Amino acid sequence: MSYTIKTLNKIASTGLERLGEGYTISDEASNPDAILLRSASMHEMEFPESLLSIARAGAGVNNIPIDKCAQKGIVVFNTPGANANAVKELAITSMLISSRKIIDGIIWANSLNGDVVKDVEKGKAQFIGPEIEGKVLGVIGLGAIGVLIANAAINLGMEVLGYDPYISVDAAWGLSREVKRANDLKTVFEKSDYITLHMPYNTETKGILNEAAFEQMKKGIRIINLSRGELVNDDDILVAIEKGIVGTYVTDFPNEKMINKPGVITVPHLGASTPESEDNCAVMAARQTKNYLETGNIKNSVNFPNCSMPLSGEQRITVAHMNVPNMVGQITTVLANASINIKDMINKSRGDYAYTILDLEGKTDDDSISKLGEIEGVLKVRVI
Repeated sequence: MSYTIKTLNKIASTGLERLGEGYTISDEASNPDAILLRSASMHEMEFPESLLSIARAGAGVNNIPIDKCAQKGIVVFNTPGANANAVKELAITSMLISSRKIIDGIIWANSLNGDVVKDVEKGKAQFIGPEIEGKVLGVIGLGAIGVLIANAAINLGMEVLGYDPYISVDAAWGLSREVKRANDLKTVFEKSDYITLHMPYNTETKGILNEAAFEQMKKGIRIINLSRGELVNDDDILVAIEKGIVGTYVTDFPNEKMINKPGVITVPHLGASTPESEDNCAVMAARQTKNYLETGNIKNSVNFPNCSMPLSGEQRITVAHMNVPNMVGQITTVLANASINIKDMINKSRGDYAYTILDLEGKTDDDSISKLGEIEGVLKVRVI
């Protein structure tokens, strides 16, 4: 079996090499089986019938029309955790530069003329800033990145409050037992000297740091936002800076309102900009794509459930469908009417969508596949 992969951005070769033989990789393919990308926008794209999956070499998927893909049975993957260490290191850097006025000091030092050594000793006091040891860090969002930051901060001598009502079992296992649990955001706002955001952007989290939130915070708090710019209300944080509530805001998402503002440090979206991170994301995206195309197994999808099963039987059928009653019954009835026995199967759901894998004893025919596709609510049927 051969597959065609379309790339919309430059994907690290170390990842593409993991696809192996039988894969044609092109940035001009018109009917690809899968697409690999980083930041290219897909919202205006038309998707060919051949397209089975899209993999984003990164965590955020705002550049992909997730619901549109789900309605067509196209599985969208991301690579959570692949860039976690890179973001962790930038978060620690951000806490330091938000406290110590290092950037201002460097700019000032490079502007000196004359007796530089004397001027440095005379003027350095203007750049004094507090250490982070002993301070309280509030980590909002304890996924792969948040856990690494929380643990690193503990090792740096900070007290850490962690807030995440949806923390996964895997994340909880990896979290230092010294991290204290905050039951609500109010606790984080009131007790933290620093806050770092590590959550997805959606309708619930949009502007989660706003005027009401800032009014609950300690005076001089430092805010680190390496997740999404929209998590913070720009107008409200600028007012909070003017009031002295927010001492420094470090954002990895510069825009017209944020640049050249006192108290704001704008980083040009460098969270995952390391060669190691780019390689890790590319490798994970390629592996997930290869696994899905060759086995139908799903891991790290953002629009369909994780669903995997070891290959058995003579043929595998996968069905992407709406999460509605009696769907599995209708699927198995079609196969039973064709005298096809199911050796093994699994069904998983996620919100409005679900996914079923069936391993068969014997092989089905084109008529049965057509009937599966005609079931109301079925989005895509594959034979592997």
